[in-house]
Amino acid sequence: MVLVSDSVYRRVLGVELDTLAPELRPYFDGGQRIGVGSGVFEVAGSPLRILKPVLAFMAWQRILFPEYARDVPFDVVNTPTSDGRLSAVRTFHFAGRDRPLQDEMRVVDGRLHDFLGRRGGFEVRLALTVADGRMRLRSDRQWLNVAGLRIRIPALATVTVDESWSDGAQHVDVRLRTPLLGDWFRYAGHFTYSYQPR
Repeated sequence: MVLVSDSVYRRVLGVELDTLAPELRPYFDGGQRIGVGSGVFEVAGSPLRILKPVLAFMAWQRILFPEYARDVPFDVVNTPTSDGRLSAVRTFHFAGRDRPLQDEMRVVDGRLHDFLGRRGGFEVRLALTVADGRMRLRSDRQWLNVAGLRIRIPALATVTVDESWSDGAQHVDVRLRTPLLGDWFRYAGHFTYSYQPR
């Protein structure tokens, strides 16, 4: 039986979530607990200068950012809501400036949807796969939510998220890719994670 109190990942994957590496399960199956993590991204951002104006606007929306650097410290706070959503804020600590990214995961018709930005205006549907104890998320549809309208748009990029465990830490690798530009935005690194009582 699937409950709203279950994590968004449990509600989509069910018992398949139990095939994750034991160290990863608490992150994806935390129920109604607030999760807090910190770590370092070995690489973060886009090396393509031509994209900086667009990425600067997206930084204002808390979706992406124009900086590109290595060894970037970061924090993440995941907060489940009483109605079954999962809100997240990831803060990248660049030299001289912090960049928060904000999103909210929801289960829509049995699928995982990620609403990105301050107002959740950019919506991405994600397919979840568990293999060899790792979690992989891959985008397959995108929408814009503007002025009460939900507009399906062509894929601006394919988003992939790979989560794994090794060397005593959780590892994450997030990539945005288009056929023309290849991997044009990426952040990848490791972190530790724990839960706080509500």
